[in-house]
Amino acid sequence: MSHARGLILATLLAVPVHAQDAPERLDRGRFAFLFFERDRQLATSLAAHAIATDSFPGLPRPQQRVIVAIAPDRQRFRDWVGASSSEWGSAVAFPEQRRIVLQGQRAGSDAGNPLSVVRHELAHLALHEYLDYLPPRWFNEGYASYVAGEWGREEVLMTNLALALRGMPTLDELEESFSGGASAAQSAYALSYRAVAELASLNTATGLTLLFEYWRETRSLDVAMRRAFGMTLAGFEQRWRRSTRAQYGVLALVSNITLAAVVFLVVLAPLYFARRRRDRRRLETMRAADAAAEQAERESALRALLGEDELKDGT
Repeated sequence: MSHARGLILATLLAVPVHAQDAPERLDRGRFAFLFFERDRQLATSLAAHAIATDSFPGLPRPQQRVIVAIAPDRQRFRDWVGASSSEWGSAVAFPEQRRIVLQGQRAGSDAGNPLSVVRHELAHLALHEYLDYLPPRWFNEGYASYVAGEWGREEVLMTNLALALRGMPTLDELEESFSGGASAAQSAYALSYRAVAELASLNTATGLTLLFEYWRETRSLDVAMRRAFGMTLAGFEQRWRRSTRAQYGVLALVSNITLAAVVFLVVLAPLYFARRRRDRRRLETMRAADAAAEQAERESALRALLGEDELKDGT
């Protein structure tokens, strides 16, 4: 590992790198992967997958060079992405610098499939290359999740009781919810995924292609929606809110009712049966006491009767 490679990473990521701790570099097509020895196999797999899937729905094939830096540990990852990124993120894309930073093989189990993670981040870069900063965050995140095939996002909606009780957020409210903490952000990602997936389904022949072309030309999502789908952005918003709540709101309610039943069985049921056992023992004790009292009463009556007979014989 050369000192030159260490300088490459230091320049790209703006962190101090020593020669003995310099990364290796793997160039494949328009991608350059920077990694440390322990992540060699991961870098090779990611490079092969990136080359094989280097196209994105509705967008022309990207041309920009991309650098993917694989952090050897979580601390290095936090140093490279900076304090501004979310604590729960496992990868971050920097569109202006055309680079991606992700956690290596030492990432926790919550980091997700690295192939899907990189695909998600590459979708951000591809969208930025074509539309610059036009897409709002809900569309940006929804598109990246849609491209990466993150169907698991829908599981979040299936247990989101807020959909059934409070209803769906507007797109503006969805935009704000990304900064509301981990739980709110996960819901925002899931809802954004549903929004973009529904947009793509409006025209099964062209998908998002016309939308992107008109959006880039007019720089207005509402105008692009009208031209591509014959629908206003407000009209789509109403459709998306109605269909998502109808599909997932009831599931969330049923899921939470089921969860309540499970909580009852696990937590309350033992208490209920314990009380039943105590009541049963108390009843058995009472019955035994009554039986003993009846027996004593009978014996007392018998003794009294025998005593009377003996008195009669003695007179």
